Amino acid sequence: MAKITKEAALQYHQNGRPGKIEVKPTKAYRTQTDLSLAYSPGVAYPCLEIQNNPDDAYKYTDKGNLVAVISNGTAVLGLGDIGAMSGKPVMEGKGLLFKIYGGIDVFDIEVNEKDPEKFCEAVEKIAPTFGGINLEDIKAPECFYIEERLKRTLDIPVMHDDQHGTAIISAAGLKNALEVNGKDISKVRIVVNGAGAAAISCTKLYEALGARRENILMLDSKGVITSDRENLTEQKKYFATDRRDVHTLEEAVNGADVFVGLSKGNVLTKEMVKTMAKDPVIFALANPVPEISYEDAMEARPDTLMSTGRTDYPNQINNVIGFPYIFRGALDVHASAINEEMKMAAVHAIADLAKQPVPDVVNDVYKVNNLKFGRDYFIPKPVDPRLISEVSAAVAKAAIDSGVARRTITDWDAYKHSLSLMLGQETKLTQKLYSTAAAHPQRVVFAEGIHPTMLRAAVQAKNEGICHPILLGNDEKIAKLADELDLSLEGIEVINLRHDNEAERRERFARILVKKHERDGYTFREANDKMFERNYFGMMMVETGEADAFITGLYTKYSNTIKVAKEVIGIRDEFKHFGTMHIINSPKGTLYIGDTLINNDPGAEELVDITRLCATTVRWFNEKPNIAMVSHSNFGSDTSEGSIKVRKAVEQLHREFPDLAVDGEMQIGYALNREQRDEMYPFTRLFGKDVNTLVFPNLTSAQTSFKLLQALNSDVEILGPIQMGLNKPIYFTDHDASVRDVVNIVSVASVDAYVWKLQHRISGEK
Repeated sequence: MAKITKEAALQYHQNGRPGKIEVKPTKAYRTQTDLSLAYSPGVAYPCLEIQNNPDDAYKYTDKGNLVAVISNGTAVLGLGDIGAMSGKPVMEGKGLLFKIYGGIDVFDIEVNEKDPEKFCEAVEKIAPTFGGINLEDIKAPECFYIEERLKRTLDIPVMHDDQHGTAIISAAGLKNALEVNGKDISKVRIVVNGAGAAAISCTKLYEALGARRENILMLDSKGVITSDRENLTEQKKYFATDRRDVHTLEEAVNGADVFVGLSKGNVLTKEMVKTMAKDPVIFALANPVPEISYEDAMEARPDTLMSTGRTDYPNQINNVIGFPYIFRGALDVHASAINEEMKMAAVHAIADLAKQPVPDVVNDVYKVNNLKFGRDYFIPKPVDPRLISEVSAAVAKAAIDSGVARRTITDWDAYKHSLSLMLGQETKLTQKLYSTAAAHPQRVVFAEGIHPTMLRAAVQAKNEGICHPILLGNDEKIAKLADELDLSLEGIEVINLRHDNEAERRERFARILVKKHERDGYTFREANDKMFERNYFGMMMVETGEADAFITGLYTKYSNTIKVAKEVIGIRDEFKHFGTMHIINSPKGTLYIGDTLINNDPGAEELVDITRLCATTVRWFNEKPNIAMVSHSNFGSDTSEGSIKVRKAVEQLHREFPDLAVDGEMQIGYALNREQRDEMYPFTRLFGKDVNTLVFPNLTSAQTSFKLLQALNSDVEILGPIQMGLNKPIYFTDHDASVRDVVNIVSVASVDAYVWKLQHRISGEK
């Protein structure tokens, strides 16, 4: 992990716009009508509706997606009582995490008040603004009273994350760690070093999971908390032991199964760890310096199951695994509280998620190949994209079942999909493609079975049910790679096309290919030699109907793949050329970009074909194409060769396809700004239309444009390349494509193959 310096941290917070969060409008505001609707007089109508029914605030305002992060700065991180204003950077940071992980809006509120009564009064007065309240960095024991009172007096979820966030994540971790080492939580001896808010809440949750109080020893700065101690708080009394034979940490951990540290760094020694029971569980959660380092714990006891609060070691106990999703679920059902049932639902959802196969995006982030449930992975990673759907849904369901929800969810699959869409993990387009492909999975050949990305994509596509994969390549090498990547090949066909048992099929494919090109100088020997190449063999499988679609491109140069596709599959009769398209999904809508891969410097006739192919493909995605032919000039303002060829293509399209909404040549600004284009060029066939398809004059400009958008905007999803114009579903990938990129293409190919079958079945019947 990179060393964080004071200078770097201050620059991060200061550079550009100071701070880490901002407020953005969610409704139109550019016209006078927009402003009249947003404020006076239009705003009066929702005000009156809310007056009649206060719950309508969830309907007409951001209340249902707005959380207050509130602190008085008395226990800020490890800095202590530094004051409300000094803690503001932390509260802004919490707001940032709420937004990026849960899609939740936040106002951070720093209250300069240490008196618990007055603090509660201030929070109670502002509570109507919010759908939930996250209490943060408030010292014990005041935090216990503050949370209990606000939960009693307010009708919205209230949670002190320092207590319950750590408790929920560590409880999920403890549940799984004990499962890994085969121990019963009701029988293990647990030592909790620390007696603050987090320690008390954690230990209560462990008890709710089945830990027995008589098996728990809790320590504060004075040592083991015993029942004969004077002046104990109510919280400490609850966990005070009647034992008189243990006083120090060294004595407490002797023979213990579990150590949970919520105290300070370097208090647990290697010698102490050596005295613990077999397969000890150590949660050293002090930050940034844990109670014992990972290295020291493992050196002392290699059989240790270890967690820390740090990102650079396995099994990080990180509150971000919990609080965004707990509040997300609570907000989505308009819950009046976050109760014990909801917390426990989060514990089980987090614990269960760690046992499921790990998404490739998680492996990529942590630069590993085979994260799987066990000693080094019993807590989900914070970047796991499934957390929002699994944990939020579990919390929302628990809220409904326990009677604190004002709103009911009945379609849980749809709810989980909506959560994925919210954070851009899926778009409506990819969601629809995956659903359609899963409903009609096709036989898809993966040319480069020995490529790790292709192999992972094939396994993932099978697991998601969007195709029946067929891998081409050396079967022994593929099996070895799958073993190294911890991937199951069950249900996946592997074809070693060079094996002798494939000789008959190679010869049959060669004869078919020779027959197609007998007037092109092909010989049988030449065609048979080509069948030892994956692209020829795989495409012939599709051509003969032995497979439905084909994926290639991670190893192979495009020029070779294009040549093979033309020879084996051929271009559709109504076109002379074929091409590819990339789809850009952004918060502002979907753009279809062509041609992005095949035609380097197309002439006017090629541009006509590309445009027609784009129109056909956009319709395939169930949209009406509105196409702008892009150039550096506008409607004859320049007479260079590049502009002229675009102009000629437009003239031909207008002449031969009068119903197609296409025009140009035009600059990109006019293409994407309808108002400006309509004002300046009202004669166009695109008048009053929003352009959704862009055709560029050459490959360089098309590729540069969509890659620039991708690089500048992390909210943009790129889907492609999409094949346009071949007789059957043959698809290419970029050499640097991720597993998710390939799986996206597989979903398109599978749907394309299904549609192709339907169309040819219909035409065959005719």
